[in-house]
Amino acid sequence: MNFTHRVAVEADIPAIAALMTRAIGALQEDFLTPAQIEASRAVMGLDTQLIADGTYVLVEADGRLAGCGGWSRRATLYGGDHSTALRDSALLDPARDAARIRAMYTDPDFVRRGVGRLVLSVCEAAAREAGFMRAEMMATLAGEPLYRACGYLPIEQNRDVGRGTGADDPDGEGFGLTASLLPPLPGREGPGWVGFRIRDAGEN
Repeated sequence: MNFTHRVAVEADIPAIAALMTRAIGALQEDFLTPAQIEASRAVMGLDTQLIADGTYVLVEADGRLAGCGGWSRRATLYGGDHSTALRDSALLDPARDAARIRAMYTDPDFVRRGVGRLVLSVCEAAAREAGFMRAEMMATLAGEPLYRACGYLPIEQNRDVGRGTGADDPDGEGFGLTASLLPPLPGREGPGWVGFRIRDAGEN
């Protein structure tokens, strides 16, 4: 199957939101309880700032949305528009800070076909072009195998994300996510991949 990729625009938001809903519900079943999946919806989702910044990428197959994900020069590490407590629009310094890899989702019908790798490679290349030598992400347990295969190593685990947000389990366990760093361009000094923070949900 041939995949193409392009930068997302505002008109894509409904299709992106629908894909995210499907991915959160289907791809976490092997890692989370139903209550934890519901809790994850309180913080996961689309950050439309990524679309406004022109840093959100769509992968398509025969006109169908197969996956999406982005990168950012802003400080927000993860979370959708509704996750106001997690948002920080401050611009990062490429000489000092790590770019953010954000909101990577694959449609359940397209898993294990290279969609995630394609999105990640496009985002990494764009971040490098913007001057960043490192990139950090928060990811889910479901996404961990992909990031490990791409050279990422976990640097932190936190299973309290979303604690108390589940509609059916207000005091229940949280769920998880992860973070990582871009390898330096050839000839540049700086760290390579140093890992991803893990916390137990639907981004991958």
